[in-house]
Amino acid sequence: MLDKKQLDEYRKDISFSGTLCDTTLNYKSTWGIFSPRELDDGTKLLMNYIKINSDDNCFDLGCGYGPIGLTMAKLAPNGETVLVDKDFMAVEYANKNAALNKLSNATAQLSNGFQHIERSKRFNVIASNVPAKVGKEMMSLMLHDAYHHLEKDGSLYLVTVNGLRQYMKRNLKEIFGNYKKVKQGKAYTIHLAKK
Repeated sequence: MLDKKQLDEYRKDISFSGTLCDTTLNYKSTWGIFSPRELDDGTKLLMNYIKINSDDNCFDLGCGYGPIGLTMAKLAPNGETVLVDKDFMAVEYANKNAALNKLSNATAQLSNGFQHIERSKRFNVIASNVPAKVGKEMMSLMLHDAYHHLEKDGSLYLVTVNGLRQYMKRNLKEIFGNYKKVKQGKAYTIHLAKK
């Protein structure tokens, strides 16, 4: 049985720093959010291959506590970055981390995929560390909505477990008319589609 001291320790914010794209940011997270103590391998792999311009408007789909979106915001200081998650704790911590790292061009909000994003909003780069168990219906919505919300010549970067590689290739070709496997690691694949 855990004592009160141990439980109180679990309730405290977890603090750490992590480096993506040669950019080190400080993070606070909590138990119950994906990979709360360190940057996960899928995110690290994705961010090794993403291309961001300083004035890009970026979108982080399923942001967790914000490592992908906040790194994009840092790399695109003249653009706006929107981070979304369907988990209210993830959104709370992503906004906390935006403030902690003084990223005034990044805002996290609650949304199930693109459901709460204005239809007229457009982005140059959309990135996501796609949860493996999101389901094919939600995945279809996410990919079609990503196409809709991308600017012309915009890029969609996804990292998935290798088991979803063929599924992504087939669906991105169908929706975007193109597909590139950017990198395949031991466990994860980076996918790219352009509008």
